[in-house]
Amino acid sequence: MKSLKYILAGVLFGIIMSKSEAISWYRIQEMFRFQSFHMYGIIGTAVLLGSVIVFLIKTFKVRDYSGKPILFRDKEKSYPRYIIGGTIFGLGWALTGACPGPMFVNVGYGYLAMLIVIFGALVGTYVYGLIKHKLPH
Repeated sequence: MKSLKYILAGVLFGIIMSKSEAISWYRIQEMFRFQSFHMYGIIGTAVLLGSVIVFLIKTFKVRDYSGKPILFRDKEKSYPRYIIGGTIFGLGWALTGACPGPMFVNVGYGYLAMLIVIFGALVGTYVYGLIKHKLPH
């Protein structure tokens, strides 16, 4: 029964992504060409909403479903990893027209070419796991 919650959350996420056109390759290319505010509005809304939710969790000391407090730890100030990682992520996003969430939604929509993108993302994650000890952390 617990898995049903996650499946329903995934279906709801997919519906929201498709109805907002966040899965549209055209919309993503528009964003990277600075031709439309659409995707910036979606991303900005997500950042703002996430910030408000984190603030509320910290303010009201919200606990998770098992009763443990939700904690947020500060990240290390290591700029090279964020610059390099962000650049790789952004290039992949621009070239494929999809970030991780929309990749799966597009497969659900029947765009089977996204399976190649998902495969590439999984291979990239695996390679990162192999070489992460050699990277600037």
